[in-house]
Amino acid sequence: MIEILTTGLPNTVQDVGRPGHLALGVSHGGAMDTQAMAIANLLLGNDPSAAGIEIALYPFRLKAHVDTALAIAGADCPISIGDRRCPPWWATTIRAGETLLLEAPRAGARSYIAFAGGLDLPSVMGSRATDVKGGFGGLAGRGLSRGDRFRLNAAECPLPEGGLGAALEERQATNTAAASPIELRVLPAAEFDAFTAQAHAAFTGSDWSITGDANRMGYRLSGEALSLVSPLELLSHGIVPGTVQVPPSGQPIIQLADANTCGGYPKIATVIEADLWRLAQAPVGARLRFVPVSIEAATEALRTARQQLDAFVAARNIRAGRLRTG
Repeated sequence: MIEILTTGLPNTVQDVGRPGHLALGVSHGGAMDTQAMAIANLLLGNDPSAAGIEIALYPFRLKAHVDTALAIAGADCPISIGDRRCPPWWATTIRAGETLLLEAPRAGARSYIAFAGGLDLPSVMGSRATDVKGGFGGLAGRGLSRGDRFRLNAAECPLPEGGLGAALEERQATNTAAASPIELRVLPAAEFDAFTAQAHAAFTGSDWSITGDANRMGYRLSGEALSLVSPLELLSHGIVPGTVQVPPSGQPIIQLADANTCGGYPKIATVIEADLWRLAQAPVGARLRFVPVSIEAATEALRTARQQLDAFVAARNIRAGRLRTG
């Protein structure tokens, strides 16, 4: 069992989400940074869909009441277990009575903690992810509170005392360039042609800042107002994570993991799936730059991301096999 000692309501139980229920008005949900959540689980030999904890408010502390193993991925933040420091993207053992502490990130915004076997929680509509809007999943659909306790599923995790890590060049390059605008590849959306040429130029030719109105539902951006060729009235229509809508203010809103399943604002673009993790790790105040790409390029980027994850799984399994036989 683990016990939460220090937390905030933005910190929640998450997994890979509950796809396939948009027609019922249930958002996809799940981890904002699905790659980080998956790798944290894979470092432990878990199924990638095992439930863990998403941290968006720091400091975060928990106490282990049993010997187990955990992995931390995502933001580059100071991590300690007892009096020993751990790097990010790392799996290691934690003993009964020891405390894990995650402090404010040096780069990035969200951290993910996976536990050997995963959190033992009931599945709702095929997922253990917290849906705060609907009030279900996770711990009764709410954020974490001090004193919350979780049981862990049984698991065998062959980890050396020194731990097991992941090296992700793309993540490291992003962290070292934290002061530069975060580039997000986009595809034109349904109402792209309804915007003026000036709006098109401003959307891809200038930087956008993430305002304080930012959460798991979406990020409101600040920059040059985007205008329509003529007034446009739309019925509510389906939206997905990555959809960039433009309300009457002309300031874009990027829909994210917990976005509503439909909306009536014109859509100018969609951030490609392979880049959604960049948004998850973008803090308030970060600058964004939109880069148009083709559908072929977007498809290839997603294929590459999945191949990288497959390669990581293969490498991890080889190392785990050595641990079992050595």
